[in-house]
Amino acid sequence: MESKKQIIDSFKLHERDTGSADVQIALLTQRINHLAEHLERNKKDHSSRRGLLMMVSQRRRLLDYLRRTAYDRYVAVIQKLGLRH
Repeated sequence: MESKKQIIDSFKLHERDTGSADVQIALLTQRINHLAEHLERNKKDHSSRRGLLMMVSQRRRLLDYLRRTAYDRYVAVIQKLGLRH
């Protein structure tokens, strides 16, 4: 829970921001990384793999939205998270 708060604090746009596209992308990236580690250990966990694919596609849609609407924020989020575009 503490790491979620840290992520929100580092990506928020204003004081009470918890749901902007930047924050959602960062939180999804954390969950994706955690689930990817889980799936490396548990190769036969197909239901979690499906959840991972759904999260990746959700993050992709949010990144596409951010690229369309605010390209400078898109580039900043990509660089901060170390994602490729």
